[in-house]
Amino acid sequence: MKIIKWHYLLAALIVIFDQATKYIVAASMRVGESFEIVPSFLYLTSHRNEGAAFGILQGQRWFFILITIVVIAVVVYYLQQYGTLSFTFGIPLALVLGGAIGNFIDRILFGEVVDFIDVYLFAYNYPIFNVADAALTVGVAWLIIGMFLDERSRKKEETHEFTNR
Repeated sequence: MKIIKWHYLLAALIVIFDQATKYIVAASMRVGESFEIVPSFLYLTSHRNEGAAFGILQGQRWFFILITIVVIAVVVYYLQQYGTLSFTFGIPLALVLGGAIGNFIDRILFGEVVDFIDVYLFAYNYPIFNVADAALTVGVAWLIIGMFLDERSRKKEETHEFTNR
């Protein structure tokens, strides 16, 4: 039971850090204003997004609110059921939960999400994102890799059991 609390604490820390950084950007920068942090790679750019990743589904606020409520409920369920079973599932679920709540707060309060991390990678300007987006992306990628490795390990054990009969 104690481990689950740590997952919720991690999610809460992500939400706090996400909201604090968004507040600083919104309070101190005009939309569109940009500062170079690492030349030709990392910029701090004030941006607003009413859609999802890559700006898709602009203006679908209630759709995203509904989807986020479902995602939060599912993630909390899985954290309660499986969060303590392994590091592979608990930590990434907490990242997803924190990221989902961080962007959910923006959508509820402002109808849009504050984005500000602007990365250029190999001359490609990646869509501007925020701390919540980063937590969501890392959490989902970690879950996918974890499930793949877990399934691979399970198949290896089944093969080993079958050959030892």
